[in-house]
Amino acid sequence: MSVDDEAVPPASETDEPGWEVEADDDWGAAVIATVGRQLKLRREAAGLRAAEFGAQIGYGEDLVYKVEAGKRIPRQEYLDRSDEVLDAGGLISASWEDVKRVRYPKSVRALAEFEAKAVEIGVYVGLSIHGLLQTPDHARALFEVYEPPYSEEEVEHLVAARMARKSVFARVPAPALSFVLEEATLRRRVGGTMVWREQLEHLLDTARLRNVKLQVMPLAAGAHPGLDGRIEVLKFADGTAAGRSDGAFNSRPTSDPRQLRILDLRYATIRAQALAPDKSYAFIEHVLGEK
Repeated sequence: MSVDDEAVPPASETDEPGWEVEADDDWGAAVIATVGRQLKLRREAAGLRAAEFGAQIGYGEDLVYKVEAGKRIPRQEYLDRSDEVLDAGGLISASWEDVKRVRYPKSVRALAEFEAKAVEIGVYVGLSIHGLLQTPDHARALFEVYEPPYSEEEVEHLVAARMARKSVFARVPAPALSFVLEEATLRRRVGGTMVWREQLEHLLDTARLRNVKLQVMPLAAGAHPGLDGRIEVLKFADGTAAGRSDGAFNSRPTSDPRQLRILDLRYATIRAQALAPDKSYAFIEHVLGEK
């Protein structure tokens, strides 16, 4: 949400920007509480009541109280506007560097940390397009049909968290990434025809990256070791690895060498049964061209 310099959002919008702090996220809660306390001290030192301050930065009084109490995670524009109004010389804006590290759910941060360290990532997903390959609109469409339903704010939070993980594609040096997608996930028109087409075009763009191998498992391939569910294998520069599978080891992440060998074997078999990358690219183009 962008804030107009001359307009204050109506009451129905004043609580929109910002995210709730997870109850079990101790580190995230501590960071947000510290930022909120500093904001409150600066506001009070400036002689501004919460309502006055909220009006000047373009947000509601209720949200100001929640941010200052460490109950809500402020977005970057909230901090930037606060910095301006309180004449903080960039100190409040700088707190975004801490806030952005904890703005996403703890489980997502842990997964992103693994992906950020990996030099090789191999993924098979049977029921949907993998999160690292999704467009924002595709991800949003998936979260919007979740039951019980997420609020609009929760949907945007989850979409932003999923998109943040895509920074793995911009890493230098680039990790080796391989994905195997089921044909059915390419044909399912998640979000409608336009969103579906944009998603397939994004897959084609991603497949052209030199460090990415994208393969399609056609329905005609029959049975394979991934039918129990997702398989992920991540390998790190120090020779260690981690992995998980929906159909093995209680679906829990593992770093046990014996279990990793099993996952490696299953993933290698899946890749061998799938279409080669060049044929997979042509297959996606064919699906995209269908009416």
